[in-house]
Amino acid sequence: MEIIGPDDALPGRRIRRAAVAGPAGSGKSTLARTLCERMGLPFVEFESFFHGPGWTVRETWQADVLAFIEGDEWAIEWQGEEVRERLTERLDVLVWLDHPRVMTMTRAVVRTLKRRVGRGSKIAGGNVEGPLHTFFTDRDHIIRLAWRYHPMIRARVHKVIEEDRYPDLVIVRLRGQRQVDRWLDGPLARNLR
Repeated sequence: MEIIGPDDALPGRRIRRAAVAGPAGSGKSTLARTLCERMGLPFVEFESFFHGPGWTVRETWQADVLAFIEGDEWAIEWQGEEVRERLTERLDVLVWLDHPRVMTMTRAVVRTLKRRVGRGSKIAGGNVEGPLHTFFTDRDHIIRLAWRYHPMIRARVHKVIEEDRYPDLVIVRLRGQRQVDRWLDGPLARNLR
């Protein structure tokens, strides 16, 4: 296993399978979409496997994710506790968006506000986030989840590092949008040529 930063060269082989780890508001979906565009692949948002209409959980989500990651090339968000280990086994690169909490929380709040006034991105399954006032009553409100999950994502990545079960895995640790941009325009661009 190799852990590298935004300016470090990627391994000689071309990246074929990548996942993006990070808490809500870190830019996981945006970066996974960008990776797919640069790799010439269609983008499939992880949540589209999971969420059905009315925030229901799709019965086939795990099987659908596992079928997707059996493909030769893809990029996706590093989510889904039940499938994460299998996903990690298939990875060439795990991009870890280890942004400061204040950054991810600000992004999560702004995104939620935009969605509530109808100018933001759509949510999988045609779902709509609940009213803003439910922040105070709903333990699973996206803003409250974003706060709770920030340290949990870091702990999950550290567990992968400490277990050292994936000898060929490269983890790219990026802290802040400037590092993301440098990595995209530098080491990633060179790897995909």
